[in-house]
Amino acid sequence: MTVSATSSSNGVPAPVVRTLSRLSFGGAPIGNLYEPVADDAATTAVARAWTLGIRHFDTAPYYGYGLSESRIGEALRGVERDSYTLSTKVGRIIETDIGRKDHPDGFVVDGRRARFDYSRDGILRSLEASLRRLRSDRIDILLLHDIGALTHGANHAAVLRQALDEALPTMAELRDQGVCRAIGIGVNEEAICLEVMPRFALDTIMLAGRYTLFEQQHSMAAMAQAQARGVAIMAAGPYNAGLLGGSTRPGAFYNYAAADAATVAQAQRFYDVCAHTGTEVGAAALQFPLAHPAVATVVCGLRSVAEVEAADARLRATVPAATWSALRLANLLANGVPTP
Repeated sequence: MTVSATSSSNGVPAPVVRTLSRLSFGGAPIGNLYEPVADDAATTAVARAWTLGIRHFDTAPYYGYGLSESRIGEALRGVERDSYTLSTKVGRIIETDIGRKDHPDGFVVDGRRARFDYSRDGILRSLEASLRRLRSDRIDILLLHDIGALTHGANHAAVLRQALDEALPTMAELRDQGVCRAIGIGVNEEAICLEVMPRFALDTIMLAGRYTLFEQQHSMAAMAQAQARGVAIMAAGPYNAGLLGGSTRPGAFYNYAAADAATVAQAQRFYDVCAHTGTEVGAAALQFPLAHPAVATVVCGLRSVAEVEAADARLRATVPAATWSALRLANLLANGVPTP
């Protein structure tokens, strides 16, 4: 099945994608991911990102069941809308679930739940609610969220069919109407990128946790195809859910779950090499994706002023050429991957 879609760029990403700030604010953590974040702490983090020059803010209805969007909208209220860009996602509907106090998705928010909905009506309803929470009349980049076999299992074929036949065409219409300026998918699976790119004209892909310093070898085919097709990559999750986020040792999480001993041991190799060359691993992890010509921005999940300031410092830090050479010699970089 091949879907014909109107491309805004004839193989070149929509201009907005190529003008994103190099570092983008990832809004999942301020949706109370894993632990609560106070309202003022969340909005202050967004405001601090602004003062440090971060001009792209990414969120989704799924992040805290609307909480992340609301907090970003509140923090940016009064800021000139044309001076920053927003991305959010569609594919889930947020519903009230009175009395619910478990947190199976990892977001510590009571009384709400998320339900997959890739229908045309679901896309329109989701976007309308997002615009309201974000206090905006438009979204710069609209992403179809979490399609892929690892997410949907046996239902993958049906979800992919609906994405290609219904969800993405609806999003393309919204782009043509000016409600959004670019469309794409937001996923953390390489396989779905390879399935969709030949079958629908995308402006961008947000690929989370795959083209990273820790495991760039698991996304090389998707990166090459994106570059060939002019699909801009928004490289999210540069620390692999915190694994390479610690200043002196690996973090405890990987792929949004507790890291096993083998994964921590592999991560420790990066810390050992970087320590030998006088480099903070977090700086190398944040800067690495930006060297690839397909990458437009690196999206880093942030929950506090301290994390925002650390990410900004890491982006600006000098990573010596010796660090990249040492990582190659240790077989921690795939053959041919570009480095800063």
